[in-house]
Amino acid sequence: MKEFPKDIKFKYSWRKYQQRVLNELENHLSDDHLHIIAPPGSGKTILGLEVAIRLNKPTLILAPTIAIRNQWIQRFCELFLQESITPDWISRDIRNPKFITVATYQGLHAACNNLRIKKKENEEDIEDIEEEIPTNLELENIVKKLKVQKVKTIVVDEAHHLKNEWWQTLTKVKEGIKPIIVGLTATPPYDVSITEWQRYLELNGPVDAEISVPELVIEGDLCPHQDYIHFTLPTEKENQNIREFRENIERLFSEIKQDDTLVKAIENHPIWLNPTNQLDWIYTNLPYYSACLIFLNANQKEIPITHLEIIGDKNLTIPKLDYNWIETILDFYLYKEKEHFTQFEEHKKNLENRLRRYGAIEKKKINFSHNKKVTGFLTSSISKLNGIKEIVDFEYTQFGKDLRMVILSDYIRKEFFVNTSENNIELNKIGIIPIFEKLRRQNIDHKKIGVLTGSIIIIPKSAFTIFQTKALELGITKINSSTVPYDANYIRINQSEQLKNDIINIVTQIFQIGEIEVLIGTKSLLGEGWDAPAINSLILASFVGSFVLSNQMRGRAIRTQNGNINKTGNIWHLVTIDQTSTTGGDDFELLKRRFRGFVGVSFKENAGIENGTNRLNLPENIYLKEEAEKKNKEMFSYAANRESLKQRWEVALKSGVTLVEEIKIPFKEEKEYKAIKSLYFYKTIGNLLATLGSGLVGFGIESLQGLGRAAKNIRSTKDLYFYLAIIGATGVAIFGRFTLKTLRLYFKYRDISKDIQQIGNALLNSLIKAGIIHTNNSNLRVKTTIDEWGSVFCHLEGGTTFEKSTFVNSLKEIINPIDNPRYVIIRKNMFMMFLQQKDYHSVPEILGKNKKLAEFFKNQWQRLVGNCELIFTRTIDGRKALLKSRVKSLSSQFEEKAEHVNKWR
Repeated sequence: MKEFPKDIKFKYSWRKYQQRVLNELENHLSDDHLHIIAPPGSGKTILGLEVAIRLNKPTLILAPTIAIRNQWIQRFCELFLQESITPDWISRDIRNPKFITVATYQGLHAACNNLRIKKKENEEDIEDIEEEIPTNLELENIVKKLKVQKVKTIVVDEAHHLKNEWWQTLTKVKEGIKPIIVGLTATPPYDVSITEWQRYLELNGPVDAEISVPELVIEGDLCPHQDYIHFTLPTEKENQNIREFRENIERLFSEIKQDDTLVKAIENHPIWLNPTNQLDWIYTNLPYYSACLIFLNANQKEIPITHLEIIGDKNLTIPKLDYNWIETILDFYLYKEKEHFTQFEEHKKNLENRLRRYGAIEKKKINFSHNKKVTGFLTSSISKLNGIKEIVDFEYTQFGKDLRMVILSDYIRKEFFVNTSENNIELNKIGIIPIFEKLRRQNIDHKKIGVLTGSIIIIPKSAFTIFQTKALELGITKINSSTVPYDANYIRINQSEQLKNDIINIVTQIFQIGEIEVLIGTKSLLGEGWDAPAINSLILASFVGSFVLSNQMRGRAIRTQNGNINKTGNIWHLVTIDQTSTTGGDDFELLKRRFRGFVGVSFKENAGIENGTNRLNLPENIYLKEEAEKKNKEMFSYAANRESLKQRWEVALKSGVTLVEEIKIPFKEEKEYKAIKSLYFYKTIGNLLATLGSGLVGFGIESLQGLGRAAKNIRSTKDLYFYLAIIGATGVAIFGRFTLKTLRLYFKYRDISKDIQQIGNALLNSLIKAGIIHTNNSNLRVKTTIDEWGSVFCHLEGGTTFEKSTFVNSLKEIINPIDNPRYVIIRKNMFMMFLQQKDYHSVPEILGKNKKLAEFFKNQWQRLVGNCELIFTRTIDGRKALLKSRVKSLSSQFEEKAEHVNKWR
């Protein structure tokens, strides 16, 4: 076979963006690459198949999992050949390629490198379960067979999945057959290093077309949807374990803080005894040096002026010793310093053992705030089973028999499935079977529940006849099944060679028509590439935090459904709150990382479209039980009103035309912002003045009220003065220190938000000079805006996706607190012609690696922003300046850092 059948044709009409790509296909393929970025549900698979057909050459399709591999074949047969039987010119076996060969990346890598894929019990990676590769083939043989078949098209689906060694294999195959590459992805790896991004582009070519979620909602290809969070609290036992850990850590911290042996060891180190002779070491190891000073200061040791001179600030206030600094000092004492602590070996060994016993160390990494066990208690808290039950019951009350819910989790937990007449096992782990058991045992309204994993399939007994019918349509005559031993209402379907490639398809069809209303499956099997447009509610009971896989799982619920124009999708995220942490704990932090990759409509008064958890209006004190419960009620209230959700999307979509990647410099979002806008200077100084102003107003009102209450005791002018003096003294005590800090910062620094536009222009010119940005300068523009809450936003208009991301990441480096850059810019300004103001900023790594580029950036800064000085930090003087800049950087004065955000504008 040398070409596709003549009569092959896609059975439906093309979507707008698909047609646009196809119309411009010849131009896109001029470099032998087609690279498309579009969200889950946008029809990338169909587009990839059509492109392969138009190229009309033998084709290799590579997918990340077996489920997706099978889906490519299923879609091709159903939508192009319009047949249910796979023709013999399509192969799933990379060892025996045919006109079309569909394989997994891992299968290709294993075959080319004499590897065998082993089965895994936990089913985290579905492609590790069902595919075994013989060990008698090598890369040359694979390439030779592909050449014999004259393969000239390779379609790479979600190529961001590739591990380093898989990249190497695929690159060699690409070099061997020199094909046209068709790259398709929903979630490009924006969060990787520049090197990884360049490697990704080398395989896929530059991005030819990118479409965002809001654009597809406008076109009607994705439905209105919303992310909701359901908060739970740890069980009593989990909470006790967490509290014990915190108490033990605090006790350990107090003991180490006053450890006389550790104090003696640091006091006898040369960096303390004779720092001027250790300048090279000090400026190369600034965190350790700082930690030593802070530790000794906490032990009432006077810091000699020599050290303050080295820091560059004789009036410096030494910070308090906290968990971060104790971690640094212990890392220095136990692991970093090899020479000067030899006499303390026994003490070091005992100290390390104590840290290990308390759970404060793992693989030589010391951490007092975060502990793997505590994180585990939260992410896999049993309380989430109750949360899942509440969400399922809630959604069922909304939809009844029309509910099409999917629950995705990480592990099967087969041990909770038993071959006895009763199943009363305590559900003490999160997983597919425990979730099934929780819902089955408390299924008072007879919901139809099913399980779909690589090794366990359970369907309601009422669905079995339809299952048999669907299987027969695919030519499957023999089904190995059995009644679930402890519940006759459910049937277990056992895997067979006949069912192997079609089981997902059959169960999906049963789910689509409503014979299964709640389907529970592994994230690896159903989380990516799997398609069931009827889904209207999704629960992510998974611990995965990666940008890529989280977005893929979420994408299951946002697809439109033919014949259901009113479809909306609810996506539920589970979080267990750590009540011992004011940030909400590690599980909440994991969720925040997830949400960076999610774009959706906000709960704010003026509905907008953006990423991140800010759009859900979560309170800062969410760690409190009453706040978590209050937010859950609010989430259910929003989730119940799907008509309002559609309206919010309609309003939000009208507010913009494109999804913009930008940097956000936050103003602390307080209600007083609008009231004190006259005091507001956009960000840094304004933050302090606003808070101070609103605080003084409140204090003044309280003072007058207090004075009124005391009026009956005022009998003379002397009494009045006495009460006024008390109020005045109280005001100075409360606000005096804050006022001084405000004024000091106001006089000392120039407000960076006023300079963001010009800093952005200087950066843009430098990135163009560096050859990082290739788009014509006339098509590029740095745009800066400010919202009603005082946050400053900046982004690059024009340019490619990569160029916009690079610009935002580089600007973030400039604005955020200084870490350890090769070059530092000292921004200088004169206030009222007599007081010099200074602030310190990192030169972005992408520019700082080259002296000429750093100097060019400095010249652009000087021209566009103002007077400045460029410091190379890899010399003694440079290290001293770096230490000083870390201490004095204005950005380090504020807790909230610049954020990377996406907004519909």
